[in-house]
Amino acid sequence: MGDWRGAAMATAVALLAHVGSARAAPWDLKTPVRGMTVGPIESAVHPGKGYGSPASARAMAEISRMGATWVSVTPYGRVFDLAPTGIDWSFEARFEDNRAAVLVAMRQAHARGLRVLLVPHLWVESGQWRGEINPGDDEAWSVWAAAYRAFLLAWAEVAREGNADMLSVGVELGSWVTGRHAPSFFPILGDVRRVYAGPLTYSANWDDVDHTAIWSALDVVGINAFYPLAERPGAPLTELLDGGRRVAERVRRLGATWHKPVLFTELGYTTRPDPALRPWEWPDGMKGVRVDEQAQADAYLGLLAPLLEEPAFSGFFVWRVYADPDDVSQEAEWGFSPRGKLAELVVRDAFTARWAGDGPRLPGDVLARFAAELPGFY
Repeated sequence: MGDWRGAAMATAVALLAHVGSARAAPWDLKTPVRGMTVGPIESAVHPGKGYGSPASARAMAEISRMGATWVSVTPYGRVFDLAPTGIDWSFEARFEDNRAAVLVAMRQAHARGLRVLLVPHLWVESGQWRGEINPGDDEAWSVWAAAYRAFLLAWAEVAREGNADMLSVGVELGSWVTGRHAPSFFPILGDVRRVYAGPLTYSANWDDVDHTAIWSALDVVGINAFYPLAERPGAPLTELLDGGRRVAERVRRLGATWHKPVLFTELGYTTRPDPALRPWEWPDGMKGVRVDEQAQADAYLGLLAPLLEEPAFSGFFVWRVYADPDDVSQEAEWGFSPRGKLAELVVRDAFTARWAGDGPRLPGDVLARFAAELPGFY
């Protein structure tokens, strides 16, 4: 292996040998993750509604009643564009204030019996996608790697202090972890291991997970799973289920390749017609968007029903609800949140169903039960 992948493999082997004594025991995922992402409400014009607030405590209680067992908490840092030299840790709140609020939110979740995935996230102020970050030449990449290392280690310390049950080391950083600069990520992982002893994942974009070079140094294969399930507008549920089966097959292959749990760190569909056609498209830039709860619910069903039958599937986090369950200012009605919509019924059913990953199956077929029961909700 004369290319960068060979270098990455050698670096990974050296890293694992170096940090082996400090590394947590392999994570035994005895039951799949049934998770919900709780998004922040950090703006100063929304006092008392963000992480750690009384509203946040209500959100954790509601999520627990839905049947979830995990929450994902996603504090943000900010870069201006795709050629960053550093990270603004504040993102509408001083870092120390945000840090304290996240720790309270984690305690609120734990008090409800929920496990916590901490996901430090990056917001690109220009509106571009973080997966295309490219600082420039090798020297610029070194500057960026140092800035990201400092940002991630600060949140790894929060994960340690707050007893997070898992930490994601990045979100959709494909230009870094699938490219020639991927080896520079391994020393950062070694530093994170020395701060936080729990299991680590990375939130890969669905279309580059097979090319991500850092899985050997992580405990869980994480995917932001905005998979398209259809190839044409108006596709019926049967076609969406076929799409879900194709995704389940990809999960099976990933599990067999890496011998690690495969977890959807984000999963979601917007509340509009054909959300499973191009799920990554936010309706904000569309014209004439109309609310379509059934289309959203069908998309969830099309993806989840086959996955619950796949033993290699280790769970998912719904994208997303917000820290104040009653605040509807964070996204339009046609947004991703399933709360109070038909899709919530699908999510609740998935949370409470018996999955293949739970162990010996009970009589009956989960897929058939889902398909038979869902129309009764309409």
